[in-house]
Amino acid sequence: MTAVSLGMPRLRSAAPGDGSPDLDPGRPTTDALVDRYGRVARDLRISITEKCSLRCTYCMPAEGLPAIPREDLLTPDEIGRVVRVAVGRLGITDVRFTGGEPLMRRDLADILHAARAAAPDVSLSLTTNAIGLDKRVHELVAAGLDRVNISLDSVDRADFARLTRRDRLPDVLAGIRAALAAGLAPVKLNAVLMPETLAGAADLLAFAVDHGCHLRFIEQMPLDADGHWTRDDLVSATDLLAVLGSRFDLLAVGRDDPSAPAEEWLVDGGPQTVGIIASVTRSFCGACDRTRLTAEGTVRSCLFGDDETDLRAILRSTDLTEDERDDALARAWQGAMWRKPLAHGSDAPTLAADAFAPTSRSMGAIGG
Repeated sequence: MTAVSLGMPRLRSAAPGDGSPDLDPGRPTTDALVDRYGRVARDLRISITEKCSLRCTYCMPAEGLPAIPREDLLTPDEIGRVVRVAVGRLGITDVRFTGGEPLMRRDLADILHAARAAAPDVSLSLTTNAIGLDKRVHELVAAGLDRVNISLDSVDRADFARLTRRDRLPDVLAGIRAALAAGLAPVKLNAVLMPETLAGAADLLAFAVDHGCHLRFIEQMPLDADGHWTRDDLVSATDLLAVLGSRFDLLAVGRDDPSAPAEEWLVDGGPQTVGIIASVTRSFCGACDRTRLTAEGTVRSCLFGDDETDLRAILRSTDLTEDERDDALARAWQGAMWRKPLAHGSDAPTLAADAFAPTSRSMGAIGG
């Protein structure tokens, strides 16, 4: 087996005694997760594992990622505390659990239950490949799950197997059916645009329309573990629209929310829509409202920003009272987000839309 590095991000240790380094000069007095460019984070993504049941070429190496020791993962109670601080103190309104594959955590229902108890009114969702979801969906809904985003790049079994390195399409489809039956509406499907699946994109959209799912295509970013991404191989939103337009009548309707990553098109007059997240060719960094927590408990303010701030040390400090711990978590998180880079991991004022700072972690190690 070839060893694959999880990467060596620049880790800022939040001192257990005071919670974080001093906040940068100029930061306004606010509890919100504001950055130097005026953006406010309201969408929290929490990775809970590096493990996955698939090996998608744009996300993971064939052998998978090195295992994170169990003791280094946040516990359900720790995740619940993080959610309570994020929602109650910092203005987070949406929480999504990611991986790896979150269904690989046996205690996923416990994590959802802890998050729901900590924030009864917040939206709780899951990004998943849906393998095994048909067997667990009812316990997850009972624990507080509101909706799911399911990764599905092709409805052609051979193409699916080549891209994911696993012949598991029937299992994914069973998970989609279970999510629909359980009422997890809207069920969203996410498809990464790849040259080898572009020809089948219209079939995937037809599947989504027929099943009442909301499909979003995503331009591939350079977050593959093997480092093979090149701009020349990119399938752009323009390429996709040409393929879909040969079969469907598409009408651009834009974005309902400026911070939403997907531009929307009505399909054959509606009501169904298809979204395109043009992360490379139509960058939306200027309206980004996301903050991320890795499976090891570090805040990552930008997908391409390797500066990470350790919250796990605060969560596990024995020198803090409960109130002091919450205060320390909030201050450390606020400081991390204040330092968020302008775009794609860089503060270059004239960064090109398709330019990305190199990152030490792949998407599977960061969390989607």
